[in-house]
Amino acid sequence: MKAEKRWLIPVSAIAATAAVAAAAVRSAWERDQLAVEYTHIRSAKIQRPRTLVFLSDLHDKEFGPGNEQLLDAVRRQHPDAVLIGGDTMVAKPGRARLAVTARLLRGLKGLCPIYYAEGNHEQRLWEEAEIYGDLYVELRRLLRECGVICLADASACLDEDIRISGLKIAPCYYRNFFPSMMESDYLRRRLGAADRKRYQILLAHSPLFFRAYRHWGADLTLAGHFHGGTIRLPLLGGVMTPQYQFFLPCCAGHFRRGGRDLVVSRGLGTHSINIRLGNRPQVAVIKLLPVG
Repeated sequence: MKAEKRWLIPVSAIAATAAVAAAAVRSAWERDQLAVEYTHIRSAKIQRPRTLVFLSDLHDKEFGPGNEQLLDAVRRQHPDAVLIGGDTMVAKPGRARLAVTARLLRGLKGLCPIYYAEGNHEQRLWEEAEIYGDLYVELRRLLRECGVICLADASACLDEDIRISGLKIAPCYYRNFFPSMMESDYLRRRLGAADRKRYQILLAHSPLFFRAYRHWGADLTLAGHFHGGTIRLPLLGGVMTPQYQFFLPCCAGHFRRGGRDLVVSRGLGTHSINIRLGNRPQVAVIKLLPVG
């Protein structure tokens, strides 16, 4: 019996090491496997069909030289608009760059209207200028150069029937473990009133506050931030968010409450926790359709 126990320990250690190695190999492979996925939404406010491509949480990831695989995936959709949900870069001391963001935006230039909202990494660039210097100013200059419509607490209309708003979310809502509850009037103070006549789209980087978003008047909220939960398990969904919350249902997917929709992208890249398992990078394609 003792001899069996002596053998059991090294065998278990070898098996555990092999499992970790296999997971690391799978994760490295999966981080390069783009998934183009579709969500269909109907509304009486939509006058004609539209195709929107939603990109979030690129975090300096490139799919092929110059991000050509990602750009090709977007072009193949023939989108009416591309909506970028923030965090195209990694705002970490010594790592913050705009080169990948620039290549993406220049590759999209002229394809269709492009709208850019800010995430927590853009927020760091402008809040911590003593660390990141003029990078936020350079980002805004790059957006103008590429003809991108920046929605930093701002709104713009896509034709006569769709309005798109981009919300800047305060740092207290990005705190680890226990972020603040969003105040009921936060969106109104930031964005003014929602457009009740047009189809109101909201770009809000964190999906945690869907209740506040829909009560403000967002017909469709597009969010990211949670990277799909890092590791996705059957039935259980995403394991962990970047804010160290566990098994939140809203890590990825399409949710509908009170006649309003939330689409949460799994994102495209990673940063501090460089893992994806069961969680391929996502190009989210939203098909907006009239009723009937």
